[in-house]
Amino acid sequence: MEQTAPGDLAPAPEPGPASGVRIVRAEVPSPEFSRFLYTAVGGDVTWTDRLGWPYERWREFLERPGVETWVAYERGTPAGYIELDTRGEGTVEISYFGLIPAFRGRRTGGHLLSFGTARAWDLAERWPGLVPTKRVWVHTCSKDGPHAVANYERRGFRIFDTTTEEEPATAPPGPWPGAFDTAENA
Repeated sequence: MEQTAPGDLAPAPEPGPASGVRIVRAEVPSPEFSRFLYTAVGGDVTWTDRLGWPYERWREFLERPGVETWVAYERGTPAGYIELDTRGEGTVEISYFGLIPAFRGRRTGGHLLSFGTARAWDLAERWPGLVPTKRVWVHTCSKDGPHAVANYERRGFRIFDTTTEEEPATAPPGPWPGAFDTAENA
C-alpha cells in the first residue's frame, strides 16, 4: 500500500490527554529494545523474518541514516511502534508497525500510524543529504492484525500491488514461549 503525496495522509484523531498516550523517537539505536518491540508486537501474528538476525545486523540496520523507530507509550509503558526505513530516491518504507496485543483496540494504532506516516513525509528534514520523500509505502500481509488494512486505508494508503505466496506454517513465537496463552487468560 502506498501514499504518493503528503496530502494523501488522513490523520486519525489524537487520543486525549487522559489516555496517557505519547509517541517518542528512540534516538539511540538499541538492538535489544528494537528486538523487544519486534517480538512483543509481532509474536502473536508470526513475525519471524528478523528472529535470526544477530546483534550486529540489528545494530547496522538501526544505525543507517534515515532509519527511525517511533514508540507509542501509554502512561509510561511501551504500547507499540512504527519503524521507518529510507529506501533511496525519496522512498520511505514503513518496515514495521503495530501494537503489543494488550494495547490493541484502544484507538492508539490509528494515531501511531498517522504520526509515523507524517514523520515519513518529513524524514529528509531530520537527515541532511536525504532526498525529500516522494512516496511512503508499507507491505501488509495475512500475518498482520485483522484491522491493519482498514487502518492503512483510513489513513489514505492505496493498494499498488497484490501478490500471493505460500509460507510454511509456524507457531507464533511471542516474546517468550507461552506468553500469549497467559495474556489471553488474564
